[in-house]
Amino acid sequence: MKLGCVVMAAGNAARFGENKLAAQLRGRSLILRALESVPAECFSNVVVVTQYPEIMRLAEQFHFAALCNDHPEYGVSHTIELGLTTLRDCQGVMFLVSDQPLLRRESVAALARLWREHPGDLAALGHGGVRGNPCVFPQRYFPELLELREDHGGSSVIRRHEEDLHLLEVPAEELADVDTVQALESLRQAEP
Repeated sequence: MKLGCVVMAAGNAARFGENKLAAQLRGRSLILRALESVPAECFSNVVVVTQYPEIMRLAEQFHFAALCNDHPEYGVSHTIELGLTTLRDCQGVMFLVSDQPLLRRESVAALARLWREHPGDLAALGHGGVRGNPCVFPQRYFPELLELREDHGGSSVIRRHEEDLHLLEVPAEELADVDTVQALESLRQAEP
């Protein structure tokens, strides 16, 4: 079963006020942490979709494919389309956001294994029964993903097919995302 991975790193981070992926947490940028959380051995191909040349260079250091999103203003749906089009020969694609700095590589690998046990279904990390990211979509949902527009992401597809979703329980901190400077400060003040 070919499983691809799209690392979504193209957003404008409007709520953060600057390129949040360059922000540091304990000496490492958010994008570096995101790329380190990808177990490349679990995927047939890893594609990093970004608007930032420095992230494209970093992706290449990890031997990941780098795709330039020239139109981040089109919203997350455009990032999904770019990544999915590149990985259309895969039986499933995991979408990994770049602003979960405490996401563990082991959890991403476990999610890939869970999906391989149920390759026709959706799979995601969650905590307390609440879905988080990353999420895996099997090929049968690719057309629905490609129909998304503007800032509508995969959540809207998952909501239509909750009965096909398998959740892998992880600690809540792994799912914490950094959308604001305050959220980053909270993580900085938490225990390492």
